Amino acid sequence: MDHRWDPEQYLVYADERARPFLDLTARIGAEHPAHVVDLGAGPGTLTRLLARRWPHAQVLAVDASEEMAARARTIPGITAQLADLRTWCPPAPADVIVANASLQWVPGHLELLERLVGHLAPGGWFAMQVPGNFEEPSHAIRRELASHAPYAEHLEGVAVPSSHDPATYLRVLQGLGCEVDAWESTYLHVLPGEDPVFAWVSGTGARPTLQALPEDLRERFSVEYRARLREAYPSEPDGVILPFRRVFAVARRRD
Repeated sequence: MDHRWDPEQYLVYADERARPFLDLTARIGAEHPAHVVDLGAGPGTLTRLLARRWPHAQVLAVDASEEMAARARTIPGITAQLADLRTWCPPAPADVIVANASLQWVPGHLELLERLVGHLAPGGWFAMQVPGNFEEPSHAIRRELASHAPYAEHLEGVAVPSSHDPATYLRVLQGLGCEVDAWESTYLHVLPGEDPVFAWVSGTGARPTLQALPEDLRERFSVEYRARLREAYPSEPDGVILPFRRVFAVARRRD
């Protein structure tokens, strides 16, 4: 089921979403890469950081969303391409491939890793990060609501994200001939404002669900979802605390 991404909604919490990207890319040891690719680059705001780090590299932002790719084309120093990362092929072997918060949207993405590593030049780097919080209330509440009438009939086949633990990615990437560093981190985001967890998930994990519903049901679903999220994530003096587990792997293809 198709859905459309909204760069502005996604960027509401741009600083918080940038933290895992920075932690991921800090462990990439490439010194002078010629070709750098950001797969699932979204609006390109984080891809810009890759261009700043490697100013002499050709930096490509790839995304399957027309809205996101259009936004990325406005970022100086990078090239943006509209493409599906499942079938994308680079014009030349890449020295660095980053897949930050994108592979969770690809069913069976463990099988895709062989293809992505195969796009690397010898000695090239592959860095990935996926959310690992799918059992948290922010997702569990959405799934529970979506399973009941009158919503369920509209949500069959809707895109939902999923991921694996760090050890699984480590073993798969090792099996592909890579040296691998894998780990996980849980970020405690302190979010201000009214219904901030709903604002967060409506730009990412819950967006396909919300878009799949007819307008009248979308509003009803949102009201119920907001109320349950407020119970699960109560407001504190400095805002709402959103724990967010993320899973990382950085792999270097052996020469």
